Amino acid sequence: MSEHLLVFPDRDTADEVAAELVEEGFAARVVREALAGEDDSEDHEWAVHVVEEMVADESGPVEGGLRDRFSALAEERGGWYDPEPTTPVL
Repeated sequence: MSEHLLVFPDRDTADEVAAELVEEGFAARVVREALAGEDDSEDHEWAVHVVEEMVADESGPVEGGLRDRFSALAEERGGWYDPEPTTPVL
């Protein structure tokens, strides 16, 4: 299994990306991410948490390809990719 986190500044973009990935067969959900050290409820970003159950080797070429693809997708939409996410809290 591999996990990925694509982070965006607004929920609409995160919702669109998650919907596209679900259509492609990925397990993806939108979560709200608090910025480190920020208590204000306005200081949040929106993330798409993607889980790929079929990847057995997280150091293999399939995982590397997913990382490259998700990184490019996040960048195209004005976000960023977290290559080592922790399980997000809803």
